[in-house]
Amino acid sequence: MRQQTLAEEGFDKYHKPTRREQFLDEMERIIPWAELSAVIEPFYPKGEGRGRPPVGVERMLRIHFLQHW
Repeated sequence: MRQQTLAEEGFDKYHKPTRREQFLDEMERIIPWAELSAVIEPFYPKGEGRGRPPVGVERMLRIHFLQHW
């Protein structure tokens, strides 16, 4: 991580949230990720054996919701 300049430091307090930040905040507030992950977890591949390990359940859920929302 790089050090912030004085100009960047001064503008942080005037930061207006972008539409992306607003959307992701709303999505985080609305969707119960832990509960959905718990429902899907028993059916999700565990990644036993050789090969690439599977991506986590919660991450895949978030990706799916972002693609279809």
